[in-house]
Amino acid sequence: MALQGRGLRLPSRRLVTLAWPWLLLLLIFTAVRLSKGAAVIDAYALLTRPFWPGSAQSEWLTAAQQLDRQARLQQLETDNQRLRQLLDLDRADAGVVSAPVISRQAQGWWQQLVLGRGSLQGLSPGDAVIAPGGLLGRVASVTPTTASVLLLTDPSSRIGVWVGRAQRHGLLVGVGTSRPLLRFIDQDVGVRPGDVVSTSPASTLLPPNLTIGVVQSVNERAVPAPEAVVQLSAPVDAVDWVQVRLVRP
Repeated sequence: MALQGRGLRLPSRRLVTLAWPWLLLLLIFTAVRLSKGAAVIDAYALLTRPFWPGSAQSEWLTAAQQLDRQARLQQLETDNQRLRQLLDLDRADAGVVSAPVISRQAQGWWQQLVLGRGSLQGLSPGDAVIAPGGLLGRVASVTPTTASVLLLTDPSSRIGVWVGRAQRHGLLVGVGTSRPLLRFIDQDVGVRPGDVVSTSPASTLLPPNLTIGVVQSVNERAVPAPEAVVQLSAPVDAVDWVQVRLVRP
């Protein structure tokens, strides 16, 4: 009877031994389903805790946050300065109209831009267009509410200019890039990098003595006369408000 009893108990023990891993796996699947994966995430976090970032990574994060705050502060200061310049532009005197830049084409970035003011505000072709820093170009055409501006960088732009230190006149010619070309008539001009270029004191087409830019480089071997590359002082590539000085009859 004892052997028979032992014989009857052996299959049940073996069945339990074989079944408990499956029961454990079923319980794990049930827990994962009920917790929507939270249990697995908690277990993973517990197992990987020894490998979490230490103090060095924390210091890097703090430094990155400080750098981000400094960059934001610098951007705020830049925006504040820009808004002050726009406020100065908006305080126009008689004969000057402030105008927003409302359009410019990517393929003609260095050629023209369109202003949100037109003949109704007194604008007409030939008016000088000035940005913070200096002369930007001239009004080429107008509609009642808009005006097209021919930039100094446009290949069709030609204006007479003056280099004060060297006491020389020249012709500023647009070449389709951010830096127009200054051409001279005389051979020995004495112009050098750093010289300020402005509109001629004797100009009748543009207001005299308007700052245009600074000589960047000089080519003494150019034919038939020396040439100079001019860096414009007005931000041609990023201007959004301008002043228009109206032509006086």
